[in-house]
Amino acid sequence: MKHEIKNVKAGLTFVFFGLLFGLGLGILFGIYEDNFKEFINLGIVANPELHDENSSAKIWSYAKRAHLHGMGIAAASLGLILLVMASSLKTTMKSLTAKLIGLVNLYPLAWFTMFLLAPSMGRDAAHSYIVTEAFTYISTAGILSGLAILFMHIYFGAFHEDSEFEDNFRKQITEY
Repeated sequence: MKHEIKNVKAGLTFVFFGLLFGLGLGILFGIYEDNFKEFINLGIVANPELHDENSSAKIWSYAKRAHLHGMGIAAASLGLILLVMASSLKTTMKSLTAKLIGLVNLYPLAWFTMFLLAPSMGRDAAHSYIVTEAFTYISTAGILSGLAILFMHIYFGAFHEDSEFEDNFRKQITEY
């Protein structure tokens, strides 16, 4: 078991940070919710030309989404990484797949970035800000790639220690 955890430890690290982020935000909301809302309202008052009557509620929803996505995505990715750990993937593929799946835990940071930036730059600009987009694209590419590897392994036997899929693929390539 210790050896198997070692193979997925980097992915688990992303998961634990995701859980801590989501849980930490929830705790902070419980203690300082008024401060979060004041931060939003001060930004809106300072930049009224960037906002409409829905801005305050929408920006507050970005913060809540960061919290909810942090918890939910971490839980889902933990389950997937445990599946990777229990699989018969090659050791290097277990490590790679766990890391890729773990990257999805960056996604809540996109929502949190939008929450931080929207009061001062507007909702549209915060959505398309390079850091927001980077968190979104990296996390999405990571989870899709990790799921593709896991799917190919489970349904087609790819990346198995003794993979017929890879042997057949190599054979087809050399015959071609």
